[in-house]
Amino acid sequence: MVLHALFSAVLLVALASCPAARAEVYSYDDNATVIGAVSVATITGKGESLIEKAREFGLGYNEIAAANPGLDPFIPGKGEMITVPRSWVLPRVPSYDGLVINLSEMRLYAFLKKGKDGRRLVATFPIGIGAEGNDTPTGAFTVVEKRENPSWHVPESIRKERPGLPRVVPPGPDNPLGSHALRLSLGSLLVHGTNRPWGVGRRVSHGCIRLYPEDIPRLYQLTPVGAKVVIVRQPVKIGVREGRIHIEVHEDPAGPVHERYDYYDEAMLLLTRMGLDAGRIDYDRLEQAIKEKSGVPVDISDRGFMQDTTP
Repeated sequence: MVLHALFSAVLLVALASCPAARAEVYSYDDNATVIGAVSVATITGKGESLIEKAREFGLGYNEIAAANPGLDPFIPGKGEMITVPRSWVLPRVPSYDGLVINLSEMRLYAFLKKGKDGRRLVATFPIGIGAEGNDTPTGAFTVVEKRENPSWHVPESIRKERPGLPRVVPPGPDNPLGSHALRLSLGSLLVHGTNRPWGVGRRVSHGCIRLYPEDIPRLYQLTPVGAKVVIVRQPVKIGVREGRIHIEVHEDPAGPVHERYDYYDEAMLLLTRMGLDAGRIDYDRLEQAIKEKSGVPVDISDRGFMQDTTP
């Protein structure tokens, strides 16, 4: 309860002092687990790529590239219209508390409560994660330390790869931890900023979780020491909004890879566990969403179904 109160109080201060953060905070409840909205934008500059557009709209490279499969991500072309996928299904976890990180979509969710009205709020940020062979672990952790302007104590494993590195990199523009860092209860695992923002939305780190330089101070404000952190891999998510059922599917080559894993089977299993009646599903749209794996929530409710939402 103390952590919830602190979390909420810090959120209100952050929102008051940082107007840009308001666009990244959404309300949700058990019957509204799809947040945000999809929009469109135009490539305005000749040399503008999807990398710049992703950062402009608070997205990772993976998200904007998956939502615009027909475009060259590096030279999309001046005047091209692009999909801006700022809508997400909340990951499924036992409780919405603290931080939840879904490696499959490379996105972090910070859950909190707001005041006496009981409205539940979530802030969300794109992230970069561990590269192949340095996979970010899944599991339940806590935040055990917070540091502003952290020094980077270079692990021996990295110094073997790059022997020219010093043992300690001081704060500054050459520090890969950026301006702020959160240390998790698995001591070598950090959530931190970066001096290489192009890595957000990519698998490029040695296992740590990176945020854009402009995002990490906000997360740092919102997250107290002791906050819970749950890291999952969920390529398929199912959510509801206004009585309609949505599916969000991500291509995750590093995900739950085993011979029996199947995106369609996973979707059906989730629908069953959530008690969503099979008669409410448009299976053609379900199969199309799984085929496309756009990372954008897709309404898969049967066109003839409309839940009665009257009180």
